[in-house]
Amino acid sequence: MGEAWVAWLDWLHTTPLAQTMRQSEWLYPAVEILHILGFCALVGAAALFDLRLLGVSRQIPVQQMAAHLLPVAWVGFALAAPSGFLLLLSDAPSIGVSPIFLSKLALIGLAGINAWIFHFRTARSLPAWNQHTHPPPAAKLGALVSLGVWISVIALGRLIAYYG
Repeated sequence: MGEAWVAWLDWLHTTPLAQTMRQSEWLYPAVEILHILGFCALVGAAALFDLRLLGVSRQIPVQQMAAHLLPVAWVGFALAAPSGFLLLLSDAPSIGVSPIFLSKLALIGLAGINAWIFHFRTARSLPAWNQHTHPPPAAKLGALVSLGVWISVIALGRLIAYYG
């Protein structure tokens, strides 16, 4: 673990916002609820889209489904990311060095890379497999990776509470 990272975590822990997160009776649970709601929206939208790519509900065009789910995913991310940062603030020196937390962050990064690859490479041929056909193997593989990564992120998120 880098010294700069640990020093930054120590600094975060002393900020007024971190102190408020620790001292307020209602703030931590409220932020945790927002974090969970954001993750539900993000992962729910991603999972529905992944299932479509894997062949569920083939009567729904992929482009139409993406148009409905992508904004939901972005709203979920917009809730989950800052609320997750606030949760980190509450005990930054401990959580920020946790291998479980760091693994969760790495997997979220992997999910982002996977989504980027889909949108900028795999989806180029989308008009050919938009509806009533099977998506190409690359799209199905991306969907499986996405599902596995998001399930792992959720599991690691829960484990942080028990194993730091």
